[in-house]
Amino acid sequence: MRPVLFFMMKSCPYCKQAINWMKELEQENPAYSDIEIKTIDENLEPDVADQYDYYYVPTYYINGEKVHEGVATKEKIKQVFDTALL
Repeated sequence: MRPVLFFMMKSCPYCKQAINWMKELEQENPAYSDIEIKTIDENLEPDVADQYDYYYVPTYYINGEKVHEGVATKEKIKQVFDTALL
């Protein structure tokens, strides 16, 4: 299992939706609850955010590789979680 970096902003409506879907997926599949997710608010942690190459939030990284950037769907987040479980 690999940890996930989740870049977001509190003011972003797409990030809020992504967070809700992440919670739903964790309830639907208990294995997803075991994934370590480090949430980085780019406004609160700009030094960390500046180390990564992305333009839109929400963005997900696994092992330093960007696996999703921009408006997410529940299915795309599920794919991120499934990748983290490999």
